[in-house]
Amino acid sequence: MEEQIKELTLLLLYLTSWTEKEAYGEYQRAWKEYDFDILDSLEDERLIGGSTHKAKSTYITDEGIKKAKELMKKYNVKE
Repeated sequence: MEEQIKELTLLLLYLTSWTEKEAYGEYQRAWKEYDFDILDSLEDERLIGGSTHKAKSTYITDEGIKKAKELMKKYNVKE
């Protein structure tokens, strides 16, 4: 069950994300109003980054975007 919650959290982060341009490139950012243990786990797996406890948003890594798109197929979510 915990793995599904983690997958669905990543999927929700991706589906509610926006593109933000910064000095070093473009990033998919999302508000991180989800369980911090799950967010920490996603960051440990390098699917998200920049998720300090003081920050209100996080960015989704390229690997996280790839995984989220795979999860869209798994959970039959259409773009």
